[in-house]
Amino acid sequence: MLTYIVRRLMVLLVTLIVASLAIFVVLEVLPGDPALLVLGIEAQDDTLAALRAQMGLDRPAPVRYIEWIGGLASGTTGISHTYAVPVSELIGERLAVTIPLALIALIVSTLIAIPVGMFAATRRGRTGDYAVMGFSQVGMAIPNFWFAILSILIFAVALGWFPASGFPGWDTGFATALWALVLPALSLALPEAAILARVTRTSVLDTLGADYVRTAHAKGLAPRRVLWGHVLRNALIPMTTIIGLQFAFLLAGSIVIEAVFALPGLGRLIFQSVSQRDLVVLRDVVLLLVVFVVVVNFLVDVAYSMIDPRARRAA
Repeated sequence: MLTYIVRRLMVLLVTLIVASLAIFVVLEVLPGDPALLVLGIEAQDDTLAALRAQMGLDRPAPVRYIEWIGGLASGTTGISHTYAVPVSELIGERLAVTIPLALIALIVSTLIAIPVGMFAATRRGRTGDYAVMGFSQVGMAIPNFWFAILSILIFAVALGWFPASGFPGWDTGFATALWALVLPALSLALPEAAILARVTRTSVLDTLGADYVRTAHAKGLAPRRVLWGHVLRNALIPMTTIIGLQFAFLLAGSIVIEAVFALPGLGRLIFQSVSQRDLVVLRDVVLLLVVFVVVVNFLVDVAYSMIDPRARRAA
């Protein structure tokens, strides 16, 4: 097990190095001059040169890359050109919104998908199965921002149960802040629940045909006990991978939802950094999201190998 974890850690490290290089190179070739964007097109040449030197744009690209990675490794981030504060402060403020939003969405999607998928699997070929698969297909086809707009119209505008946009902050009270995240989390969760429900159905159907399940039925165990105690436990193996990948996607893919609900999260920070061409903030936030995705995948691989040793031996 230790050898397997060490190998996965080496792959993780190489992936992060390659990803950081790709992020740096892509941002380097973007058109436009950050200094010119800050000062405006009427800025004098000497003023532009001074600001470029302050931003470090006058140094060679390899030097700036090494300084960037070295600073991140030591816990030091750059200063935002737009906000004039350390990027770490901006990220810390936005993570307080994005991480709870992703966690709530993941919990909601899991609580919806697993019972629904098992319901469809136990009624294979019947009306309940067709209804679940039809609704899941619709959920996968419709983008999450459509769910967001629809939920605002129904639950915020028409019924007035939830706020339509904005985030009051955790200092206003846990319940108040959590209530403001319910609609965004639900909008994020529904498409993911549709995907996970189909995976759950397929995994449960594969497990229902196993020999040990037939043996459990032959021993006279109650069908409910067989389903929840034997079938679900083994069906969770492929579902664990999907749940982990969904959490990484929810962290990195909430840009549109945060824009629709005007939430001050990482997604909205990325959008603002792109529009303002604040490369210091943009590259740090994008790399942070890459780290989230890679680390979550690593944890999923480790969990998968602990649940099913065959995956570890195959690797």
